[in-house]
Amino acid sequence: MFNIRNFCIIAHIDHGKSTLADRLLEYTGTVAHREMKNQILDSMYLERKRGITIKAKTIRINYVDENSNEYVLNLIDTPGHVDFTYEVSRSLAACEGAILVIDATQGIEAQTLANTVLAKNAKLKIIPVINKIDLPTANINDVYKQIKEYLKIDVGPILASAKEGIGIKKIIDSIVMNIPSPLVNIIYKNSLSALIFDSFYNSYRGIIIIVRIFCGKIKEGMKVKFMASGAEYEVIEVGYMKMKMIKSDELSSGEVGYVICGIKNVDDVKVGDTVTGCINPIKYSCYGYKKINPFVFAGLYPNSTSEYNNLKMALAKLKLSDSSFIYFHEISIVLGFGFRCGFLGSLHLEIIKERLEREFGLNLLVTAPNVAYNIKFNGKFVMVDNPSKFPNNVDIEEIFEPYIKATIVCPANYLGAVFELCQKRRGKQVSMKYMDTKTVILEYHMPLAETIVNFYDDLKSASSGYASFDYEHVDFCIADLVKLEIMINSRVVDAFTVIVHKSKVQYMARCLSEKLRNIIPRHMFEISIQAKVSNKIIARETISAMRKDVLAKCYGGDITRKRKLLEKQKEGKRKMRRFGTVEVPSEAFMAFLKIGN
Repeated sequence: MFNIRNFCIIAHIDHGKSTLADRLLEYTGTVAHREMKNQILDSMYLERKRGITIKAKTIRINYVDENSNEYVLNLIDTPGHVDFTYEVSRSLAACEGAILVIDATQGIEAQTLANTVLAKNAKLKIIPVINKIDLPTANINDVYKQIKEYLKIDVGPILASAKEGIGIKKIIDSIVMNIPSPLVNIIYKNSLSALIFDSFYNSYRGIIIIVRIFCGKIKEGMKVKFMASGAEYEVIEVGYMKMKMIKSDELSSGEVGYVICGIKNVDDVKVGDTVTGCINPIKYSCYGYKKINPFVFAGLYPNSTSEYNNLKMALAKLKLSDSSFIYFHEISIVLGFGFRCGFLGSLHLEIIKERLEREFGLNLLVTAPNVAYNIKFNGKFVMVDNPSKFPNNVDIEEIFEPYIKATIVCPANYLGAVFELCQKRRGKQVSMKYMDTKTVILEYHMPLAETIVNFYDDLKSASSGYASFDYEHVDFCIADLVKLEIMINSRVVDAFTVIVHKSKVQYMARCLSEKLRNIIPRHMFEISIQAKVSNKIIARETISAMRKDVLAKCYGGDITRKRKLLEKQKEGKRKMRRFGTVEVPSEAFMAFLKIGN
């Protein structure tokens, strides 16, 4: 095990992690040149479509140095977007070292700072790499100073260009020389202790778990126990990951690989759990990673009630490979049976929806995303994650909403626009530091609810695409919020209920009413759209009825004949309005996402 090196690649989004992973695999011959393609580890369709890494990927690299020493390098490529920080934390728990990639043209950005803190807290050896040095806009000297002053990393960075293959050998040599080999707990060296840091579902072989062995061995025929669930299984197959699963006789201390036990019950496997042997088990679980609770909630409903069970099974299988989101059953008066799901951010919500539709063939309706509020009423505190379950304002004593500490790195000449945006989103400035004469680091405390819809896009627009954004949750703060309900034909539509700050409620009511008026198609009867707060109507829009010219056949005669026909039509429309139902298209449920804040 002294020849094993476990490491991950961390960086801000689009700084070149996946390209660097490609060059490492190509240089070591792990992937043949004829089979090589860009972002080879990003096998998911959405990853290739969007050009981002969504899931952390592990692969074993066999490397022989100039002195004929053989090494096993276990590489884990991680995502860079803030919504997938949980994937990074899972990877760090299985490694002893990390390659920190920094773009030579952009320098240190928000996620660079956050990932460095995570790696230091996990006590990993960090190897800084300045990437894209071949570009004419590269500013190596400034990036070097930023690494030393703001990341507090004394190790000299390696200059590289993943695209051109520059510096790849130096990176591999640094991995071998600087990242320590895995340590073994001497007390439990004969007991199995393995951390589950990923899992996925196979239709034929059941749930396949990806583990890091901290001590002991695991092999075929061995009986193992999952410490969190208490479930016991017999191991059917073990092996390691290359571009495909490679079967081996056993996995021993320090190794990373897969384990197949024929598991069919999804509740038996939890990412972060410890696997131990039924004979001579360990007493304590592995130190895993900090559990991240979801912060953004939305309802997922099938377009057809017949797809409810399919959605339920799809969510259970998807949770195996993405343990950060939660789901539980809920019923909507308008939408019927569905699930309230928790996510880490709006991009995470979007990715989960697309995966459910693409991988499981579902057609889904998604309600407006919201956050969870801590409400005090009748002397008790209650956590509410669904706006429709919000108590009446007269019963509420205090409302506490979640706040975040936002870190924004942006060029100094865009400060005015960024200040205006953050102030508009109810942000309070905490600090402002100049990284150099051109770049500023801003810290703001702001409500999470103000950042889950369009904030990242608006920040990119305000800074011409140069600003970066990262956040961490700090606490709940008291806020003056109200429940805004939408009524269609005097009937409250629970799926349209939103929680809004009192200063913005009038604006939101008007915008949402206007949006719905433009989206909901005309019917044979008049449709009223009303927005109310505490039974007080504050905005109204009307969709006029489709009319038939009933007087077309009356080309003369007494006026009473025409009045009779008009009264008959009027009565028919009144009855239709009373008993008719309004068809609401799926686009209406995300209408407010396009409303400017």
